[in-house]
Amino acid sequence: MTELILINISGKDHSGVTAALTAILAKYNAEILDIGQSNIHHILSLGFLIKTDNTQSGDIMKEILFKSYDLNVNVGFQPVSIDSYDDWVGRQGRTRWIITVLGRKLDASHIAEVSRVVAEQKLNIDAIRRLTGRLPLDATEATDTSKQCVEFSVRGNPIDKSAMQDAFMRLAKKGEVDVSLQEDNMFRRCRRLICFDMDSTLIGTEVIDELAERAGVGDRVRAITERAMRGEIDFCESFRERCALLKGLDVSVMQDIAENLPITEGLDRLMTVLKRTGYKTAILSGGFTYFGNYLKRRFGFDYVYANELEIDDTGHLTGRSLGEVVDGKRKAELLKVMAQVEQVDIQQTVAVGDGANDLPMLSTAGLGIAFHAKPKVKAAADQNLSTIGLDGILYFLGFKDSLIQA
Repeated sequence: MTELILINISGKDHSGVTAALTAILAKYNAEILDIGQSNIHHILSLGFLIKTDNTQSGDIMKEILFKSYDLNVNVGFQPVSIDSYDDWVGRQGRTRWIITVLGRKLDASHIAEVSRVVAEQKLNIDAIRRLTGRLPLDATEATDTSKQCVEFSVRGNPIDKSAMQDAFMRLAKKGEVDVSLQEDNMFRRCRRLICFDMDSTLIGTEVIDELAERAGVGDRVRAITERAMRGEIDFCESFRERCALLKGLDVSVMQDIAENLPITEGLDRLMTVLKRTGYKTAILSGGFTYFGNYLKRRFGFDYVYANELEIDDTGHLTGRSLGEVVDGKRKAELLKVMAQVEQVDIQQTVAVGDGANDLPMLSTAGLGIAFHAKPKVKAAADQNLSTIGLDGILYFLGFKDSLIQA
């Protein structure tokens, strides 16, 4: 007669525990239906769900008990009914979700709140893992560069997904953390193309504002820029208004601006990892190609699509741009084109931006991330990253610090 037994082992971790115990299971030809192992601060938690003949189960448990004593670990046995097992198997087909919680500092209240929301939605937590490195004991306060991230793997269908996301948004606003909810499907595990806005995303400024300062019209241009980024006026209209104010500016100032751009925290680490792991990267910007190409050379982006400033024969800006304006609609179109060129499904793409003109590409990409975004963009985007730098995107993609250190 078939018997199902759940075996739980815990105790101080050391080499050879799993090998010794599985050797006993192999000796009796026990079938391992499920297995799991984790280690928290050198404490082992190991589990097997086995199927065996009831004529052998007693011998198996006896040998494992004696071997566990020799290994100085604790062991427990629990019978599992056929009905319980069939129910468990049936739940394997349910949707799996990944919840990523990150910020400068996480505490128990953040974990408790996420767990509460998961429970309210009748979801089951399958696993929790820390993606960021281990913390020293003196790291009691968040700093400008610290980061902590925990990932939940949960299973089931939420009662109300919108309400779940709203709860996470409230937690993010109240607790100074970011909470991402993604379906754990095959596309999440094989993103291949990442497209970035440039101004206020890759760099901590709007280059058109920097040019305006040199032209002596900084206040006028900044006011238009802010209205455009908040979505209060049409981007193309605002772009032409701002370009016109730059008429007569000597192009020699562009090099100095480029060399002194404030680079966003985490960009260098992010690009190093993305290039090392084979991602294609692109800048899709309503800014200007001169500055996009500067970042391309410096950080190794594969593509740059932005606006080209018209320059007269004397080396001064005419106040006009060449070609089609790269606005929100154009960014989304370019994202689709690049996905076709790179032969990837649109669900394998990621888009990152901060302004209202980024919303079309954020909604088009398989994963759209609003980065330190304006309120209107935060409210419309499915994913937000507002507490740490650009390398926080790596945790949205499932990277773990211990696997991506230089």
